[in-house]
Amino acid sequence: MSEQTRQPKWLDNAVFYEIYPQSFQDTNADGIGDIEGIIRHLDDISELGCNAIWLNPCFQSPFGDAGYDVEDYCQVAPRYGTNEDLARLFEEAHKKGLHVILDLVPGHTAVTHRWFRESMKAEKNEYTDRYVWTDCVWESPDGMGCIRGISDRDGSCAVNFFSHQPALNYGFYKPDKPWQQSFDDPGPQATLEAMKDVMRFWLKMGCDGFRVDMAGSLVKNDEEGKGTIRLWQNVRKFLNEEFPDAAMVSEWGEPDKSLQGGFHMDFLLQFGPSHYMDLFRCEEPFFSSSGKGNIAEFVHTYQKNYEKSECKGLICIPSGNHDMARLARRLQGDELKIAFAFLLSMPGAPFIYYGDEIGMRYVEGLTSVEGGYERTGSRSPMQWDDSMNAGFSHAPKECLYIQQDPAKDRPTLKAQKQDPDSLYHEVQKLIQIRMAHPALQSKGEITYVYAEENAYPLAYVRSSEEENILVVINPAARTVEFPYDGQIGEVLYQFGRGLSSDGKKITIQGQSVVFVKIS
Repeated sequence: MSEQTRQPKWLDNAVFYEIYPQSFQDTNADGIGDIEGIIRHLDDISELGCNAIWLNPCFQSPFGDAGYDVEDYCQVAPRYGTNEDLARLFEEAHKKGLHVILDLVPGHTAVTHRWFRESMKAEKNEYTDRYVWTDCVWESPDGMGCIRGISDRDGSCAVNFFSHQPALNYGFYKPDKPWQQSFDDPGPQATLEAMKDVMRFWLKMGCDGFRVDMAGSLVKNDEEGKGTIRLWQNVRKFLNEEFPDAAMVSEWGEPDKSLQGGFHMDFLLQFGPSHYMDLFRCEEPFFSSSGKGNIAEFVHTYQKNYEKSECKGLICIPSGNHDMARLARRLQGDELKIAFAFLLSMPGAPFIYYGDEIGMRYVEGLTSVEGGYERTGSRSPMQWDDSMNAGFSHAPKECLYIQQDPAKDRPTLKAQKQDPDSLYHEVQKLIQIRMAHPALQSKGEITYVYAEENAYPLAYVRSSEEENILVVINPAARTVEFPYDGQIGEVLYQFGRGLSSDGKKITIQGQSVVFVKIS
């Protein structure tokens, strides 16, 4: 972590709840969730135990990519409400001890953004260099998609991801073409200052920080990330001077780089080298009761990143998000409870995707909505109760923007609150235990005790100045053991049939988890 980075105290024990705004609560019967709906459910988020919210993009957009194609960074999309509504959300959340971070998308805009419309003009203006343009319409930017033939300007414009997301220009670390600018050139510097203005706008309104979309991708031709680290260090200096308590969480997947850039925490990605998908979302997930998974590569990669980031432990592990299949697509029943025991006992701030706390399912076979494609099944409306549309909306069922899980036995928050053995109550209990023990929180240290190739269980020690806690997790349906010659003390949490120790090894029953104090 950058020496100049001062972490906001509230991040030390933060447990985030991710809200996909269009699918959380519809209060005006148009089939789309809104900010008022979020405000109405702040007590539910607090009651679960979460103390922070990550709100997916809610800015004005043509919604070709769920709001990640921003048309106006400083205007709430009318379908969600107004800027005043969002300011009220910040205010009401703060009254309940909740912090709110917004989703910042600095890498690209929508093609309908005013900046892009101006940049397409043939005559030079202040937005000419706001995006990554080649000098000739026949030349494509290497390694990137592009759009061309759409304006009088001669050139093709690089895009990120979809063809309607032109890439903003933060320069090239190693420019090797005449049209490639360096980070220090006026165009890239103007882009960076414009993004600081966006951050300044929302922080002044009461936002507590940002989760930054694809934070490691801004400077191009930057294989080692040095240019992008330098960019974020520039942002860190600005924040230190004006908003020192603003939280910054990066979607980067390389914590050694993001923390060096001045971020407080890094967010594991569903792609890349982390082996995150080995946990819950592969053919044989480690957390499946079949006991055929492999945690070793995940732990190996995690340890490398942990050491690179000076053992700060600021790697966030989500239950899921809007970009991947629901946790319950591969795991069911007790498997979900055991997965949450892991998520809520690891370092860094855990992120719970709305509905995962009640085991909401991935809805198969949905037609793509807003560029969701196969991700659309993870974006279905929240299931609150047994009323119309599971309490999400009073709109006719066929008018819901994204269709709901049609199953008669779909889980709801109301039903799970009434069932003392539900996933909801297990998650709630795990958060309470995490909050009661600093060793289990974001900055508590971790030492792996047992994480062998194609073997069970997983065991690690979480440590703080006050205590050491041994966490033993056995998702497999069979009894397993591992060598351990230490003394075990008070059991802080137990799920399943527990464990035993003979002084040389620990034996843990199938589908069991134990948190136990050690000396």
